[in-house]
Amino acid sequence: MKIWLDGGLQDADAARVSVLDHGLTVGDGIFETVKTVRGRTFALTRHLARLARSARGLGLPEPDLDEVRRACAAVLEANPLPLGRLRITCTGGLSPLGSDRGDRGTTLVVALGEAERRPDSTAVITVPWTRNERGALTGLKTTSYAENVVALARARERGASEALFPNTVGRLCEGTGSNVFVVLDGEIHTPPVASGCLAGITRELAVEWTGATETDLPMDVLDRADEVFLTSTLRDVQGVHRVDGRELTGGPGRPGPVTAKAMRTFDERAADDLDP
Repeated sequence: MKIWLDGGLQDADAARVSVLDHGLTVGDGIFETVKTVRGRTFALTRHLARLARSARGLGLPEPDLDEVRRACAAVLEANPLPLGRLRITCTGGLSPLGSDRGDRGTTLVVALGEAERRPDSTAVITVPWTRNERGALTGLKTTSYAENVVALARARERGASEALFPNTVGRLCEGTGSNVFVVLDGEIHTPPVASGCLAGITRELAVEWTGATETDLPMDVLDRADEVFLTSTLRDVQGVHRVDGRELTGGPGRPGPVTAKAMRTFDERAADDLDP
């Protein structure tokens, strides 16, 4: 496997980043995960725009997006895969121990891993921990992901693939790596970005393509929604058949009718344009 590290391709087993890199010591970094299909990226322009926004929000130098595109192309050419997870990571680079950044420049890594198509539906749980809709990192896709690791581990322990967070005022926010949609009386709703959720690329496209409404939603909407579905780079649109102990319409592998239509719409539109 070949990866891109600071200017060129290297063997993954031989590539090295300093143990004093700020991404390792304090989680000072940003990233994007991009779906690849037969060596081609999906929605790369939108992902790179968000990468730049995250850099500005974190106070990192904005990445050279032309270089990032070259790195992505080189990694994809070197590692042919039918379906892949392309990970673009930019960190604060070599720095002194502590929160202060060094002056040695940033670190850029682009790596590719094999992916499998997700099931049509999944189980999720809710967790007691909150997203801070007013935090310094709100809305940024950063490498400070430890709370997602903890929440996802709890979901796995309970036979689920995702955990859903409220925000600090008890409103529905997002999953550890996904956005959440609910169907009420045939209409699709999703929490607004003001809830503290990440402005997901797949979320953005799903809103555009399905006509979903951004709505401030209480957590108990999950107890009464007709259908629930998730969106993310590798899930695309994925139905939810169980929330905590509640079974939803359709059952495992059989999304409800509104979700099924959203899945078809997304698949058709995505197939028509790989960089929408």
